[in-house]
Amino acid sequence: MNYHRRTFLKLSATVGAGLALSPFANGLMGCSPTSKLNVQKNFGLQLYTLRDDLPKDARGVLTQVASFGYKEIESYEGAQGIFWGLGNTGFKKLMDDLGMNIVSSHCDINKDFDSKAAEAAAIGMKYLICPYLGPQKSIDDFKRFADTFNQRGEVCKKNGIRFAYHNHDYGFKLLDGKLPQDVLMQNTDKDLVDYEMDIYWVVTAGQDPEAWFKKYPDRFRLCHIKDRQKNVPLTEKKNVSVVVGTGSIDFPAVLKTGAENGLQHFIVEQEAYEGTTPLASTKANAEYMKNFRFA
Repeated sequence: MNYHRRTFLKLSATVGAGLALSPFANGLMGCSPTSKLNVQKNFGLQLYTLRDDLPKDARGVLTQVASFGYKEIESYEGAQGIFWGLGNTGFKKLMDDLGMNIVSSHCDINKDFDSKAAEAAAIGMKYLICPYLGPQKSIDDFKRFADTFNQRGEVCKKNGIRFAYHNHDYGFKLLDGKLPQDVLMQNTDKDLVDYEMDIYWVVTAGQDPEAWFKKYPDRFRLCHIKDRQKNVPLTEKKNVSVVVGTGSIDFPAVLKTGAENGLQHFIVEQEAYEGTTPLASTKANAEYMKNFRFA
């Protein structure tokens, strides 16, 4: 997700048991990790996909989202807050009425975080997530961020939920001879901090998402399923996300490896809509997910 335009994001700064407890553990066939993940019936949506529509009519837009087949919702902290002006219990009731579940939300982790964690826990959410840090001048900056993540993880743990960080491409580019993403993962307590892999940004950085799932098993518990336009160089600066399944990323293979290494939540996101609209894209992405099969 690209939150550069939002001021609140200017921040300076187990596979077996875990999956068995996940909401996807309905079982498709066999006993492999992927067989326990009924992705076709439990995929989610990051609401930033509909950032232009939601402020106008949150209830109406979410009703459409439910009709498309989404079951999990990941929110973000816009001008109306995580719960779109409804409060945590009001939003929870709306989700219940629509047959959906708010699993997680991106938020400003430097403002009222204790209150956010308590409100999230009160309605059964699982995660609060840091969405963006931005490129930094020194790798030591990321070490300090790791310390902050551990602290936020403690707050979440006390409330019975989890803390996670969502990557962008800058985390996979060398800084002082190291990759910031490595530094974050190696300096955070796995009992306190999980990670949400934005697959689009990993690929855009020229990295292999499957290799990262394997390198850090049971750390990436959530992902953003966001496809990348075919035949576009990695140096392209503008966002080139497209409807899932029409781009260049091999999601059946990538998500299989993720599931085999602890991935539990499969959240669709799209940020660009060339030739279509956010709502039309959201519906098309749902159709892809309803027919999804692991490689």
